[in-house]
Amino acid sequence: MGKYFGTDGFRGEANKVLNVEHAYKVGRFLGWHYGKEHKCKVIIGKDTRRSSYMFEYALVAGLVASGADAYLLHVTTTPSVSYVVRTEDFDCGIMISASHNPYYDNGIKLINSRGEKMSESMICDIEAYLDGKMGEIPFAVGENIGCTVDYAAGRNRYIGYIISISQNSYKGKRIGIDCSNGSTWMIAKSIFDALGAQTYVINNTPNGLNINENCGSTHIEGLCRYVKENNLDIGFAFDGDADRCLAVDEHGNVLTGDHIMYLCACYMKARGELSKNTIATTVMSNLGLYKALDKKGIEYVKTDVGDKYVYEAMQENGYRLGGEESGHIIFSKYATTGDGLITAIKIMEVFIESKLPISKLVEDFHVFPQITKNIRVEDKDAVLNDPDVIKIKSEIEDTLKNDGRILLRKSGTEPVVRIMVEAPDKDSCNSFAEKVADIISKKGFCSESK
Repeated sequence: MGKYFGTDGFRGEANKVLNVEHAYKVGRFLGWHYGKEHKCKVIIGKDTRRSSYMFEYALVAGLVASGADAYLLHVTTTPSVSYVVRTEDFDCGIMISASHNPYYDNGIKLINSRGEKMSESMICDIEAYLDGKMGEIPFAVGENIGCTVDYAAGRNRYIGYIISISQNSYKGKRIGIDCSNGSTWMIAKSIFDALGAQTYVINNTPNGLNINENCGSTHIEGLCRYVKENNLDIGFAFDGDADRCLAVDEHGNVLTGDHIMYLCACYMKARGELSKNTIATTVMSNLGLYKALDKKGIEYVKTDVGDKYVYEAMQENGYRLGGEESGHIIFSKYATTGDGLITAIKIMEVFIESKLPISKLVEDFHVFPQITKNIRVEDKDAVLNDPDVIKIKSEIEDTLKNDGRILLRKSGTEPVVRIMVEAPDKDSCNSFAEKVADIISKKGFCSESK
């Protein structure tokens, strides 16, 4: 990770950590870099945060000032930007979003011409420019100044692509959708309606301040109640930019990313579609997933946290399925990044083809009790390297042995250290997590919460 860019872009509180000058300079650099030998074309999408418009205009100003043409998808999903940039003649893509973060944060996600996250070398060059280490970039003049193009048609093509992935009619299926007051608020219902579903939607009235607020994949409790109260067959919850998707079964129980990978892996294996009989997971996946996969004879690899690392492992080894417990699921046949809408479509395929209630498809998956505690800190590396923190972690590992695990890691997108504990029961998870949190607090590492 760089000085500004983490595992999922340049993210932070709008106009404090990430400001309009940063956005303008990112636009200036990209327009100049890609425009050295031809007219640069960049596609831009944004989510529903109030600050997304501010950053969109700043990025556009930087791009056109460097001679690039900026094509605007307007409010759309991160995966749609990835799709458009890789299927059309664009040099790169930009998504303005802080994903699952609260409204006051925002972010700039950069996507290369193949629809993948930007390379580390390019990120280093951009950061050098942001820090004034590479001199001035010339302004375009006269006819070389760039222009802005309304490109809502690109978003519509993406919607058509998602619909085309489905091999089934959803007629007679009652589906609940939580749009998180984010990017899918105008997209998701139209897709499920077009496929014939009876679609019930909540949290689809964004006002710029309510994205992810007690809704969506990070606050799925509302959808759980909604599915159960309305006797729906299944529910899907997206995050702010819809690169994540979690599901809810007919009883109102949550299907995490691990559940989703399990049911899709079993289905793909049975159909001979699971390349190398292996899926890619991260170290945050539940022990229950691995025990369930072992019983089915399905292999797995573990990567660092971040869908970019999952995708890298998939590309290097030819895997077709991978993802994170949080709901970033990658189907490499269809996308180069996590796509919540594709995930929902593939779950529906398993659901319809199996002719079983969704709860039956995961009944052999027994989740290990798990807790993740997020601690806001001033210096993430200092926490992870502190001798007392290392000591208490080691003591907990000795206690758990093969009956659980503890993982400490720094967030790639927030000033947070995450404490993840799995144990035979929830009380033990809480107790072990609190022991580590207490040490971090007593050592003076904590910062004030927002």
